[in-house]
Amino acid sequence: MTNTPNSTSVLSVRVSPDERAILEAAAEQAHTSLSDFMRRKALEAAEMEVLNRSIVTIPAKDWEAFEAWLNRPAEVVPTLAELARRRPSWES
Repeated sequence: MTNTPNSTSVLSVRVSPDERAILEAAAEQAHTSLSDFMRRKALEAAEMEVLNRSIVTIPAKDWEAFEAWLNRPAEVVPTLAELARRRPSWES
């Protein structure tokens, strides 16, 4: 199968009648088709899974540079220090 920019494929999901009713109601409230609603919500959930990934892989060739960066002394950033001294707006 050749993937062109506009190509799509079918993804089938089994749901109970109650689950389908909730999904259809949500799609209707979003003024979209059930298919578009499911695709959008599935992609949002997948992106969050990928973004929340807790394992970071550092290539071996970059490890020494990473350790050097990690072990260097902290830098004082004057604007951040000033911001930390400010009273929060919700306490004013």
